[in-house]
Amino acid sequence: MQHEMPKPSEHHRKLAAFEGTFRGEEKLHPSPWGPGGAASARVTGRFEVDGLFLVQDYVEEKDGRAAFRGHSVFGWDDRQKTYAWYWFDSMGEPPVRPSRGKWEGDTLLFHQEHPMGQSRYTYRFPGEGRYTFKIENSRDGKEWSTFMEGSYQRV
Repeated sequence: MQHEMPKPSEHHRKLAAFEGTFRGEEKLHPSPWGPGGAASARVTGRFEVDGLFLVQDYVEEKDGRAAFRGHSVFGWDDRQKTYAWYWFDSMGEPPVRPSRGKWEGDTLLFHQEHPMGQSRYTYRFPGEGRYTFKIENSRDGKEWSTFMEGSYQRV
């Protein structure tokens, strides 16, 4: 008996909100990784692996040059009924595990526990072709501080 290969579901299709090229402005807050400040970014998203995963390439620019790069892989985990998001960046640390997420209205929320504490990632889609993004970190899961905020528009 031959098994049929999985096909993209409505959960996969919701990730189309990330498809295309986006440009945005970002505000980095002071942290152990730097003094903070303004940055701009280019984010390009596309479906891969028969439409089952959305991959993104991210480039942050400061002072007219690439300062930070990242690569995302988003997918739907049907066993756990959550989105799984893997993030790789120019800091060189592989993810310990994926961030887990779910949609709440026009907002896709992810949470991750890691050796330094916890992180929350909030993607909000207030209209077609645009989104906002916020990263918050906490050592104890009670007190949260904003690390980065951005606003992006499809170009």
